[in-house]
This record gives sequence, structure tokens and C-alpha cells, in this order.
Amino acid sequence: MALFNFRSKTSAAPSAPGAQVESFLQGYSIEVMPRTAEKIEDFRTLLPVGTRVYIAHIDGTPIEDMVATAKRIGDEGYTVMPHFPARIIKDKATLQDWVARYKDVGVRQGLMLAGGVAQPVGDFSTSMQLLESGAFDGFERLHVAGHPEGNKDIDPDGSDHMVMEAARWKSAFAERTDAKMAMATQFCFDAGPVIQWVNRLQAEGVALPVHIGVAGPAKLQTLIKFAIACGVGPSLKVLQKRALDVTKLLLPYEPADFIAELAAHKAANPGFGIEQVHFFPLGGIKTNAEWVTAHGGAAGKPARAA
Repeated sequence: MALFNFRSKTSAAPSAPGAQVESFLQGYSIEVMPRTAEKIEDFRTLLPVGTRVYIAHIDGTPIEDMVATAKRIGDEGYTVMPHFPARIIKDKATLQDWVARYKDVGVRQGLMLAGGVAQPVGDFSTSMQLLESGAFDGFERLHVAGHPEGNKDIDPDGSDHMVMEAARWKSAFAERTDAKMAMATQFCFDAGPVIQWVNRLQAEGVALPVHIGVAGPAKLQTLIKFAIACGVGPSLKVLQKRALDVTKLLLPYEPADFIAELAAHKAANPGFGIEQVHFFPLGGIKTNAEWVTAHGGAAGKPARAA
């Protein structure tokens, strides 16, 4: 598989809490859908130019809408990474068609995942099958999904046996090819289990850097709904506990404490496997981007429109 390879620069984590968070947020990414992207007149008013923008491919979204969104966001100066959900791709010919369409508009990155549908519509059911297909020759980056709190669709018994086995396979794939890879995770709300999971990956020999999923600011009810739908596990208790506090019930959730704890751990342990933050803007793209700007200093400062 012929893939371009490059390495991003990293800097030592500073010790001051505010500087720790700013460093931790440096190079963050964010996820959109075609319908949510349509609501943003110009991404350059919100996000630093060059930010990686994932485009979620929900079952039923026409590939034409995905490609048009990718072109528009790429033209505004952003690195675009569309989803490739295995279970909604009919066959290799369809996959190759999608890849060709994206290449035509300058896309060279993709997130491989199984997808949220129960039954595959065709030949693919796992991200590993997509990686092995050979369809992504010429792509610069191939990210895969991660599950810090497990995934009951993959491990119905509540263990993480199959999830961890898949993680080891994906790490080995990166080592035997020149694919630049990372693991973008589901969002979580409790830093403790995330730290344990990232350390466990390293102990298991999984060398993929982690891009930790973070739910952006949103109403508590909205987050609980998405968390249940997405299978968020133990850290859901953080939201449930907050819901019992009448003084916080009506206030929007913000990920400040979660990010600060992970940033402090990263500063104290520079080899810790989290490389970047990936935001799920469940309360809206504008709200999320403004929150990062307010809390990330230079890391979240919007670039001037070109």
C-alpha cells in the first residue's frame, strides 16, 4: 500500500494549568455533518485554518452531499477527513467510487469505522476490511475508531477482548505499511477511565496515538440522549450525577474539568498516548468553536479569513 508519511511536531507540555490546557488543545479537530455544516456561513470565522474537520457519514446521506461538503470545507482551508462506515458500503466498487470522488476534491484522509447500523448492507462489516481493501492508495492518513469504555456491539459480554484484539491488529497494520494512523475515540466524560485505557493500550503494544473524543458544550439533556444512543459507558455517571444537582441541572455542560485533568496528566507524563483532542459539537459547531477559543488561548484562536 503506497501512502505518504509525515510526522507532526510536538512540544514539551508546560506546567501552568492554563498553559497545560492550551498545549493539550493545540491542533484539535472537530466533527460535522453535511446538514450541520450548511448552517456555518464561513468556517474561517470560527476555526483556525488548517484544523482537521471530520465529516460524519450517517446512513442515508448521499455520497454527493458528503463530497460537496468536503470540497466546500477544503476550499476554505481545512484538512478534511470523511468517515468511511464499512457497514453502509455495498462493495469494493462502491468504496473505490467514493475514494475517487473524494480524491477529485483534494481529500487525502479518512476515518475507517464499522458504522452504526446493525447489519451490513454488503461486503464490508469492519474497518479492518476497509484497510485491507487497497482502496486508499495515495491517502496520507487513515484513522480508526477507539472505545475507551468498550463497545457492547463488539463485545456483548461486557469485556473488551475483541476491541483490544482489533486495536492490536490496527497498530500492526500501521507498522507494516507506511500509513500515518491514529485512533479517534468515542466521547467520554470521566478522565480516570480514559487514562487507564490509554495506559492499557500502551501496555498491550498498541502504538497508535490517541485522539481523545470530547463532547463539546451542550444542554445536559442533549448530552445524556447522545451518550445513551452512542453507548457511552461508566462515565455516563458523571452526567447522571450532575442531573441530580438542581443547581447545575439547567446549566449547559462544559468539558473544562475533563480536559484539564487529561492535560495535567499529559504534562506530568509526556509519553502519555493522547496526541490530540477531537470534539463532537453536540451543542452546535459555533458554540463548540467559541468555547475552545475562550479556553484554549492561542490553540483555539480563529485565524483571519483569507
